[in-house]
Amino acid sequence: MDYFAESIKAAIRTVPDWPKPGVQFRDITTVLQDRTAFRKLIDAFVHRYHGQAIDAVAAVDARGFVIGSALAYELNAGLVLIRKKGKLPFDTEVEDYNLEYGTASVELHKDAFRPGDKVVLVDDLIATGGTMLAAARLIRRLGAEITEVAAMIDLPDLGGSARLREEQLPVYTVCSFEGD
Repeated sequence: MDYFAESIKAAIRTVPDWPKPGVQFRDITTVLQDRTAFRKLIDAFVHRYHGQAIDAVAAVDARGFVIGSALAYELNAGLVLIRKKGKLPFDTEVEDYNLEYGTASVELHKDAFRPGDKVVLVDDLIATGGTMLAAARLIRRLGAEITEVAAMIDLPDLGGSARLREEQLPVYTVCSFEGD
């Protein structure tokens, strides 16, 4: 792990037993509040994608919006919002996915991409991968190409990053928390 990754990981607050017993919640608000950590986080992504022909950053509702908007600005790329169902005002594509206890849906505008657009899909963390997989299916349905799925945090023990790679999606995360 490089210096930036270690300092970003150190800035993430862990809240034990939230929202339920046994969960180690990774709170990114401490990174966002720390001007140095936040700059290092965005710089880690910018340096990774600088010089690539990225047409858009697709950001997942809601914490992905914070990272995605700063990254899109720095890459001079468009920003596409992938929202929870019912939050977008125009014609949308919808994708359902499974949760631990039920289902959820994400959507994006039908005109969000042009065929062949190069897209980086961004969220704050990868846990089970359900939301990111649903978002990737939407992006691909519109004919865009996913350059990479990116997140600040990987929780590899929950299997999400492995699921994404099984779907032939390259994955980049700044840091990971293994064993919890």
